[in-house]
This record gives sequence, C-alpha cells and structure tokens, in this order.
Amino acid sequence: MAGERRILTLGGKGSSLSSASVFEFAIASPPMLLKIDPSALARLASASSGQNVQSASPSLKFQQSVPDFLTPEEARAAVLLLLYKVLLGGSSASSSAASQLSDILNNETLTSTIDLDVTRQDDIYLLNSCWPGVALHGICALLDQTASSLATVADAVAALSCEALKADASTAFNFFTDSGDGSSDKDRVAVANDFKVLLNGSKLRGNLQCDQVYNIPIIHGRLRSLCKSIHSSTRVELNSIPSAGGGASEDLTALFSSLAFALQNLGESSWIRAKLCLENLAKDNLFPSLAESFSAGCPHLDSLKASIMSFVSSKMEKNYLRSLHEVYNLSEAVRKILSWEATISFMSLEGSELMENGKVGTQVKEGVDGVSAKPDKKKDKKKKVMGKGTTVLMQFIKDRLQSVTSKVADSSALPEKVAQGFLSFLDLKDPDFEHLLQKVKDVVDSNESRRLPKLPKGTRDFAKEQMAVRERAFSIIGNVFKRHGAMALDTPVFEMRETLTGKYGEDSKLIYDLADQGGELCSLRYDLTVPFARYVAMNGLTSFRRYQMAKVYRRDNPSKGRYREFYQCDFDIAGDETIAADFEVVKILTELLDELNIGDYEIKLNHRKLLDGMLDICGVPSHKVRTICSSIDKLDKQSFDQIQKEMIEEKGLDAETVEKIGSFVKLRGHPLKLLLELKKEGSEFLKNDASNQALKDLEKLFQALDNSKCVDKVVFDLSLARGLDYYTGVIFEAVFKGATQVGSIAAGGRYDNLIGMFGTKRVAAVGVSLGIERVFTIMEQQQKDEKQALRASETQVLVSVLGDDIGLAAKLVSMCWDAKLKAEFLANKRLTKHFDRAKEFGIPWMVIVGEREIKDKTVKLQNKATNVEKVVPTSNFVDELMELMKDASSRSKLANYDKEPKTNSDPNGKKWQIDEAVDIKTHFNS
Repeated sequence: MAGERRILTLGGKGSSLSSASVFEFAIASPPMLLKIDPSALARLASASSGQNVQSASPSLKFQQSVPDFLTPEEARAAVLLLLYKVLLGGSSASSSAASQLSDILNNETLTSTIDLDVTRQDDIYLLNSCWPGVALHGICALLDQTASSLATVADAVAALSCEALKADASTAFNFFTDSGDGSSDKDRVAVANDFKVLLNGSKLRGNLQCDQVYNIPIIHGRLRSLCKSIHSSTRVELNSIPSAGGGASEDLTALFSSLAFALQNLGESSWIRAKLCLENLAKDNLFPSLAESFSAGCPHLDSLKASIMSFVSSKMEKNYLRSLHEVYNLSEAVRKILSWEATISFMSLEGSELMENGKVGTQVKEGVDGVSAKPDKKKDKKKKVMGKGTTVLMQFIKDRLQSVTSKVADSSALPEKVAQGFLSFLDLKDPDFEHLLQKVKDVVDSNESRRLPKLPKGTRDFAKEQMAVRERAFSIIGNVFKRHGAMALDTPVFEMRETLTGKYGEDSKLIYDLADQGGELCSLRYDLTVPFARYVAMNGLTSFRRYQMAKVYRRDNPSKGRYREFYQCDFDIAGDETIAADFEVVKILTELLDELNIGDYEIKLNHRKLLDGMLDICGVPSHKVRTICSSIDKLDKQSFDQIQKEMIEEKGLDAETVEKIGSFVKLRGHPLKLLLELKKEGSEFLKNDASNQALKDLEKLFQALDNSKCVDKVVFDLSLARGLDYYTGVIFEAVFKGATQVGSIAAGGRYDNLIGMFGTKRVAAVGVSLGIERVFTIMEQQQKDEKQALRASETQVLVSVLGDDIGLAAKLVSMCWDAKLKAEFLANKRLTKHFDRAKEFGIPWMVIVGEREIKDKTVKLQNKATNVEKVVPTSNFVDELMELMKDASSRSKLANYDKEPKTNSDPNGKKWQIDEAVDIKTHFNS
C-alpha cells in the first residue's frame, strides 16, 4: 500500500546491524517504524534487576544536542546507532532509555535535542560515552552504502560516456589484464572486465584516447578496493559493544580520508567526460541549451576541492564528526555530477532519436540563426550499434524516463527535463535507484563472457599484440643462437620423476609431480638443462651445441614477472671443458640482451669452486656447503641480517663463521679490478686449492671478455651462489637495472658432472638460460610507457571486392598469395567496411574492385598513408603492386636516412660533415 510505513526490528537474538539497514532506515520516506525485539527488552530488564537497587535515582536526566550541521538522515542514523548500542550495552543499560529512544525515532520529525529520563548514573555514563562514536558510525554506515552504490552506477554511466565519445575503450582496457603472477591489481582488472562486458559488440568505437577513459579502471578500481575495506571496518564498528575509547574514531577517519580523495577523483573524471560530450554536441550544434543547464546545475570541480579542504581542516582539528559529514556532502556532489554525465551521454546517444520518433514536437537541430535546420537524412539512416550491455541499460533508462520525455512539447525543454529525470533517477533515496543497481549487476553478471573459466594462478594468456612481441623476441633469440652454430632440440614436457629428483637442491620442492599413470612416476620438467643432459647421456653424445625454446613448470609463488608456467630459451655446449666455452656462453648472453633492446642490465658472475673455497676458508663443514650456498643465493631477495639468522638458527653455523662469510659475500666490482684484489700476495684464496684454480679460470675468462669488449657489462660478485646442485664451475646471472623490477632475467653456468649422473661417461657442459617471460614483462612495460602501437598482423594487402562476388575475391587474393604476398580479402558492398578493416589491422595496401573496375577489367591500388592511388589492369596488378611497394620502401628508407644526423666518423676517428656537393669518395681517397 502506498505510504505504508516499513518496520525495522532491533535486538533480536543473533541479529546484527548492517550499513544497508541503517541507510534504508535513515532515508525512508515515510519514515520506517522502529521496534525493539521483546527478547532484547527482556535481557535488559533481567540485567537491570540484578543491579544494586540502592543506586537507582528517578531524577536523573540525559540531554544531548544533535549537531545542527548534520543532515536529517545523518541525525536519524546517529540516534538509531545510539539505541542499538544501548541494547548491546547489556548489564549497564536500562530498558526505559531504549524505549524512549525508540519513541524519538518513531516520530516523523526528529527533534534537535535528545532528552531521556534514566534511573542510574551508569546509564548516563553509557549514553555520554556512546554518543560521539555512534554519531560517527552512523555517517560511516551511510557512506559505506553510498560509496558502494556510486561505484556500481559510475561504471554504467562511464560506459555510456565511452559510447557517446566514441572512445577507443578496448585499447585502454586491454592494458588491465590479470598477469597471473600475483602483481595485477584485482579491482582494476575487474573494472576493465566489466567494461568489456558492457561495451562488447559496440560499433561506436573511435580513435579518442584520453586520460578520462584510460584511467577508468584505475579510478573505479581504487574506489572498489576502498569500498571493501570500509564495508569490513564499518560492519565491525556497528556491531561492537560500546566503549569509552576514542581511537576507533581517528582510525576510521583515516580510512575515510582515502575514500574522500577517491570520490574527488571519480567526480573530476566524470565531470571532464561530461564536458567532452558537451563539446561534441556543440560541434554538431545540437541541444545548445544543455550547456547552460550543465553550467547552472552541475557542481563544479571547485566545489569538490572545497569539500576536500573542509574535510582536511576538520580532520586536522580532530573534529572527526564534522570531517565525515564533509565526505558525505562530497558524495552527494559526486552523485549529481554522475547524473549530469548520464544526462549528457543519454542526450548524445538518444536525443535525436527521441525527436525522430515523435516524442517531441519540434526539430532537435537548430541553425545558428535560431531557424530549425533540416536533419541530415543520410546521416540519420546510420544506426548506432552500441554494446550489448549498454544497449540493455539504455533501454532500461529510456523506459524509466518515458514519463518525462513523453510530456515534452518543445525541444529546448528536453535537456532540462531529462536532467531532472536523471537527478531523481540516480538519487539513492529514490526507489527506482535500487532497480538500476540491480540491472547493472544483472547485465555484468549474466553476460556470456563472464561465464568463461578463469586462468590458473601463475599462468597467463598472450593476446595478439603480446604474441607479436613474443614472436619478435623469439626470432631475435633464435638468430643469435644459430649465429653461434647451435642446433634445435625438443624434449618431452614431462620426464620420469627419477630423472629430475636430486638435481635442484632445496628447489626440488617446486617440481610439479603428476599422478601415477600406469605405473610410471612422472613430473613436469623444472628446466631444460636436466632434460638436455638426459638426452646427451641416452644417445651417447660427446659433443653437441643445442638450443631449445620451450615451456617449463615450477610450483612457485607467483609475483611480478614470476610464473608457474613460463618459457626458457636455452643454449648449451656439451663436450668442451675449456674456458673458451664459458666465454662464448657469456658473450651470447650479452648479445641476446643487447639485441632485445630491453635497456640497462648487468651480468653478475662467480665461480662455484671459488665459492666452495671461500666457505672452506670460513670454516663451513663440507656437508653443509650446499645448504649454505642455498642461503647465500637468497641475498638478492633478503638482507644479510635475515640470511645470518637463517644460517645460525636453522643451519647450525656459529656466529664467527657467519660473520666471516658476510665479509666475503659483500665483495663485488669490476671483474679485472676485483680479480687483482683477490690475487694479491698473501690472499687466503691463493692458499686454497679450489679457489686458486677458480681464480686462474676467471683470469682467462675476464681477459677474453675484455678482448670482446663486453667485460664492462659483467660484475664480479662473490655473493652469487646459484642454488642448483649441478653447477661445478663458472656461474652467472643477468639482472635488469631499469624501473620494472622482475628479478633475474637470465642465468647459467658450467655443469661438468650432470650428464655423468645418468650412468654414462662424464661429458663436460656449460649453458645459459634466458627467462623470456620476464623479458616480456619489461618489453610490455616499455610499450606502455612509450605508448607504442603494435601490429598484431603482418598483412600487406587487403583485396576489397565491393559486392558479394566471393569467386572474384578468391581469384585476386590467390594471385597475391602465389606471389608470396601476405594478403587478406573481404567481399562487402559497403566501402567503409573495407577501410575500417584496413585501419583496424594496419594493412597498408588495398586492391579495390567495384562495378567500374569489373567493367573495365582493372583494379585500384591504394595506400592512404603514402597517398598513392593507381588504376592498373587486372591481369598484371600483382606486378604493379609489388613495384609500388618496392618504391614506397625505398622512399621510406631515404626519409629515415634524411632524418639521421649528417655527421660521421672515419676509421681514424676524424669527424667529417656530409656535403651533397662533394663526392664522398674523395674524402676516403684522400
């Protein structure tokens, strides 16, 4: 029944109070009736009867003024919380105070002063200690519900703006994907996924790229994250037993500080998108009165800043109630801005259609002189195809606003009426608002793409753009390996478990074991080195240069650049015991990292025998050497203090030994300089056989690296241990030194005994393994920073047949394929479809065939980027096309040459300036 008052019951056994209940009670119109559960009154009466009756005094009175700056809903929420805390107070509260508070709340008009008659001094103490906190918690509950509601509505409104602005939303949101390594912001990814659902199928995508679109996942994701934290904290405070402490108020206000700035960011981005939509309407001279209404009715960015300043000022003065009140005011301003963004987006997308369908009596478009302009019929015929999600939302909104739009008789009044409709429709107090929230959730949750299974933790998909990066990287890596005489090898993705066990030290726990299948115990390969050693041993090889690029699996904890499934790119030399092989492997690593062009890096290098000798000098027992090496290997992730504690408490070394180890592992520097230091007369390393031999090996290695001009990229680091058990000689690890922190990106070393462990004769080997996933992470970050656009397709030519003649398209595209051109074809009557296809995939050349070309037996060759257009006979169009492509390539190289600096150096180091009037040969001849 209309006007019927709903009921809220407090104090039931096992019940709790939620933010939603507080919000619903505070804003209800007509006000809700408040009832106290009989069981709660019975508990209070029982507690009161157990008190000392001599302490009762009927003349006591509690009085509390409600701050006049609070809104009516804030005041009602505060008094409701006071009653609830009285009910929770138990033994020190009275049923009389609870009943009086219930009567106050059941009055339709809340008084500005709370007057209660109480019977005990304890009641006064409880009420006085409760009031500051409950008033604060009441606003917290309102903000909890408001913020979560605005977060949901903001997504829907921003999606409509993306449609109205024809923004390149997919490019923006594709940056926010779950990397699978635990480093992605889950809320940002969730927002991006929701927008993909809402905009799926939209044909309104354009080229607009702006921060207000690109930052949607960042701003909305941050708000979602805060809503979760606020909801959790508020739920605890609402249902906690009252106490006199004030620390919770300060803590809550600190949490809501973040919400205040998140709301400000949300409001600012919404306001700017609305302004961009208005500018687009102004270009088409549509709804000129809408800009005036927006300026007059929408809160300006200055009002958001003023609310923030008031919040900060009140917080600094420790007036926490006032500060949260300012955040609540800020949320209301943001709601109005969202309403205006929705209004302008709606008018951009549907305003003209409302007019055309006869909803309004006059034309939408007005000429500059105030005379109605005739609509462009050709333009009007083009149907706007929105996303599947936004289409459903738009229809829902149109249905709700029908009562407003159907009564408008003059086009100039339409924007104002629609704005009023949205301000009411997006009012959290409006009953229809809950329907909108539910509709948005239904659209997002019911979409088919949301039902797709999620990726396992530690894995990732590679989209087309990422695959382009990966294939380019693999091509570079493969070419470097082949340059050094390597041959390809592939091995099974799983091995016998006995093949892998005992080869990785403490890391053996990271091996993925497979379930027993028919009596064989198998495991997924942990790396490519052990399978290579197994292959060499099985086939009796004594010499083999091999490379392999394949996936490996580790049951590790995912982090930035660290996955459970990832590619390794390995190069190994088997059958060469000389230091020459070690040199070549390190040189290959420098070539790989230079040609991948990832930026600054360093290669940390050490020798396993030097490490063994160092530990022997320090007094580490031989049976503890391997486990201490594993501890030292963690120094790139943990401080020495942490490693020191582990070696003493867990691995049983004495403090003096550990201190000596610490003095050695801190040594690092330029290879040739540090080597000289370690070889000084009297050095302890020269007295140890293992370390002395290692220094001799390293001297030859560093000299070779110096002669090849790559020693400066190497750092001699005595803390490098490489925890794998199979290393026997030189060990090294490459580390990226840029802003993207991914850990080591490549590693390797000598393993002379690994192949012999499989029961065959000993075959020495050395190799390097590049962790390509981490390199991808660096390259992808570089693309984001530089905003590079990558072509996922290598297509050179699009054969465009204007019609549905598939046979003709097949003939022409086959001629291109036969000439080894990378070509696609499309048969469609609409020319724009062909241009859109070429633009989307970056296809430079088009072979266009329409009715005229078919009649004349010609084709039109076109390259929009270079403004080349030529009509040629169909019979030899491929030859003509290849000639044009060749000319375009030559011009491109010449243009790039012209951009290069014209100063050069001759072999003698003399600088010279190119002069077109001088024969360059003369310079060299002289």
